[in-house]
Amino acid sequence: MAEVVDNFDWDNVGANSFGGNYSAEQRAEMEQMYSETLTTVQEEEVIKGTVVGITDRDVILNIGFKSDGLVPLSEFRDLPELKVGDEVEVFIEDQEDQNGQLILSRKKAKIKQAWKAIYDALENDTVLEGVVKRRTKGGLIMDLDGVEAFLPGSQIDVKPIRDFDIYVGRRMEVKVVKINAAFDNVVVSHKVLIEKDLEKQREAILNNLEKGQILEGVIKNMTNFGVFIDLGGVDGLLHITDISWGRIAHPSEVLQLDQKLNIVVLDFDEAKKRISLGLKQLTPHPWDSLPADMGVGSKVKGRIVNVADYGAFMEIIPGVEGLIHVSEMSWSQHLRNPQDFIKQGDVVEAQILTLDREDRKMSLGIKQLSEDPWTRGDFATKYAVGTNHNGLVRNLTNFGLFVELEEGVDGLVHVSDLSWTKKIKHPSEVVKVGDRLDVVVLELDVANRRLALGHKQLEENPWDTFQTVFTPGSVHKATITEKNDRGAVLELPYGIEGFAYPKSLVKEDNSNAENGETLDFRVVEFSKDDRRIVLSHTAVFNQAQEEDSRASKFTKKKPATGAAAGAQGEGKLSDLKKPATAEKSTLGDLDALSALRDKMLGNEQGGE
Repeated sequence: MAEVVDNFDWDNVGANSFGGNYSAEQRAEMEQMYSETLTTVQEEEVIKGTVVGITDRDVILNIGFKSDGLVPLSEFRDLPELKVGDEVEVFIEDQEDQNGQLILSRKKAKIKQAWKAIYDALENDTVLEGVVKRRTKGGLIMDLDGVEAFLPGSQIDVKPIRDFDIYVGRRMEVKVVKINAAFDNVVVSHKVLIEKDLEKQREAILNNLEKGQILEGVIKNMTNFGVFIDLGGVDGLLHITDISWGRIAHPSEVLQLDQKLNIVVLDFDEAKKRISLGLKQLTPHPWDSLPADMGVGSKVKGRIVNVADYGAFMEIIPGVEGLIHVSEMSWSQHLRNPQDFIKQGDVVEAQILTLDREDRKMSLGIKQLSEDPWTRGDFATKYAVGTNHNGLVRNLTNFGLFVELEEGVDGLVHVSDLSWTKKIKHPSEVVKVGDRLDVVVLELDVANRRLALGHKQLEENPWDTFQTVFTPGSVHKATITEKNDRGAVLELPYGIEGFAYPKSLVKEDNSNAENGETLDFRVVEFSKDDRRIVLSHTAVFNQAQEEDSRASKFTKKKPATGAAAGAQGEGKLSDLKKPATAEKSTLGDLDALSALRDKMLGNEQGGE
């Protein structure tokens, strides 16, 4: 029990109030002592505080300020063992709110410290540790002590990552590679740490690398042209042609991603650090396993693995291929597209034509498995001169067309043997490729494998008849179908053509006949062998004038009476006048005129 002071002066206390008995010096000394116990704080500053109490909702912290601060207990979930006396860093949000309370935040303190650590890591190239929170498009989101950072998929590992989900929740060390302060974005990389670790392994591998060395690797990437193999920090390319002795369309046919396999070093470029690898080289070459008795003339069976413009490649066994040239697919001398005979994937039988085991080359033929039609016993009889056939038009040229009568038997139809009446400049005017055409054999040369065929010879030569119709001197109607400096092409009856020179196109009024006009033309020349008819329009009216003049010279006037008749009888043949009406002379008229001429000549001689 406290001792009671009997002589305490209560009046003095009341008069001077609390502390009123301190002198000015004592008061100043006490204020100084009190101020030294307080800490000067500023808002938005991170400061250390001591836990002085923990409630169900808050943690009470003493930061040396005039009052304690409260921080929600939820911000200490990462510190389940928190107790009174522990020191933690907090962020001063407000020195005094409307209730006079000091407001602190541990979460904001952690974020601010985290940003400071991020900037320091970028500047000093140091390593940070964080937790992968979730997957996002193109990469992962990491938590760096409260700051979210983006880890691109290409920066997770040195090898491509196909499943990002396996990293969610995992702690990883990363380096900061980029900060966008305007948007508070941070980009980090885990790959750069792995690359540094692999650099020593890479140097060790490259220093010890030799051609022919067998290494173990893992397939990290697959493309159409090959696969990239991780050799433990160094990548090598296994080209698709070095995967298997046989043909493959894509590496996935025989290999898989992440597959571990042994490969051999084929080549190494130290300057470019490129490594070429091989897989098929670890197994014997298939050519070495071919039977010893296999040679020229042997029949083989295989699968067509490729078809080109010049032929097809047949795979006898994986790694052993032979070329079937298009000329060895059919006995036909007319080369066609190999696709007409064979398709990729077909299984066919062929005969070995050449075999070079050293160079590992082989040529094959298909047509040799069937009989050559030109060597058949009945060939000369079947295709004797004058026999008729129907064939397929295979090719057109400027000079004619080739007709296939059967597989391996082609014949030429010259352009001049297509029509009796029309002058054909190109076979396409009559037929097209793929048409069927009736022909007759004109010539047969079995030794040189040549057939001359004709189409017009299937019909009677109409020029035998034309010879009696278009006789020289005869006049016919014709239409000018084409005209140039050399003359004009005329269309005559029966569908045949004639020709007229420019001087023969002058009309009676001295104008020139033009294209499309239909006029009378006189036959000047007819050649059956050359199938040529030359005509003239000018000769039509010139000939008429000549005939009229000739008739006037030989036509006798009507006899006169008396002396006049005697005088007339003594005249010369040249004195005969043209009758008033000229008529065409007949053979009888000409005989009479001839007799009259002889009589008159006799009279003249007697008078002398």
